[in-house]
Amino acid sequence: MSLLFDRQLDAIAADDLEALMTQYHDDATVIRLDRVASGPEEIRAFFADYLALRPVVEEVTAVRETTDTILYRATMTIGGNRVTAFGTLVLRDGKIWRQTAAALPQQ
Repeated sequence: MSLLFDRQLDAIAADDLEALMTQYHDDATVIRLDRVASGPEEIRAFFADYLALRPVVEEVTAVRETTDTILYRATMTIGGNRVTAFGTLVLRDGKIWRQTAAALPQQ
């Protein structure tokens, strides 16, 4: 896995909002089905809310990378719910420029 992806996982595990923010390009957008956050202020609020749910990455079950894109699947617990999470990180200038994320409850 890339160093950027490892840092992302470490920041989530450490509940470290400031470390997460260093990962994002100034022109970043994070897209989920229930919410879109663009720019540093919205992304900060987005991740403050996300970290309040105490996400735990239990296992990264698949990762595929190219020079500027990371696609992943992980088993997580978010807000006490076990889910399979899917996402994409698109990079620009070595930082996350676009991110998509979705989670499906585990059966």
